[in-house]
Amino acid sequence: MSELDAVCVALLDAQHKAEDLFAAVVADGLIAPGKLESELTGEIHALAHSRFGVRRHWHKRVARAGPNTVTTYHDDPVDRRIGDDDVVYLDFGPVFEQWEADFGRTYALGPDPAKHKLVKDIEVAFHQGKAHFRKHPDLTCGELYDYVAALALGAGWEFGNNSAGHLIGHFPHETAPQAIQPLSIRHGNTLRLNAPGPNGVRRHWILEIHFVDRARQIGGFFEELLTI
Repeated sequence: MSELDAVCVALLDAQHKAEDLFAAVVADGLIAPGKLESELTGEIHALAHSRFGVRRHWHKRVARAGPNTVTTYHDDPVDRRIGDDDVVYLDFGPVFEQWEADFGRTYALGPDPAKHKLVKDIEVAFHQGKAHFRKHPDLTCGELYDYVAALALGAGWEFGNNSAGHLIGHFPHETAPQAIQPLSIRHGNTLRLNAPGPNGVRRHWILEIHFVDRARQIGGFFEELLTI
């Protein structure tokens, strides 16, 4: 197996384990009304440690509910108690055997059809964005951002963040010396997604979809690997 193939296998394995973790969160009924967001993140952290052997998360653990789902990873909203009809999104970055995962999913707890449409739309948009990248592998980060932001408008939403993804890899992955912008998927970034890193090795990226309706104060988040 080539070094490149080994990296792909390791990143996919980490993502599959993150997917299994999220499935266990749902199966165990952890996403429940009446619970604080901080309580939910603590319970997921404990589950990841006890059942999946996770000792480290490469970024802060995020659970957002109700109006807080409009906010991004970089915001710090007041800890909210989950409501019966809330949308809840999770954004976790567990490290499995030194390989990073970054996994985000959204759940609609009540019967509101608009909230369930949001959950469906962000997953569809992710796969459309990934398909667009595969069809046009020379895309720049800015071009992909503009594409997925337009998908939000086409589905009746607003894109909720000025970034739609970032690098992923062996912990800790490559970072920009001065700012995150050069290594993130955002408007105007001319870096090509297939450009190799400084060591000449192929980079791997996460694609993040965050659709919001600011008037209704709901948002949905979906993320996983883009380049594999």
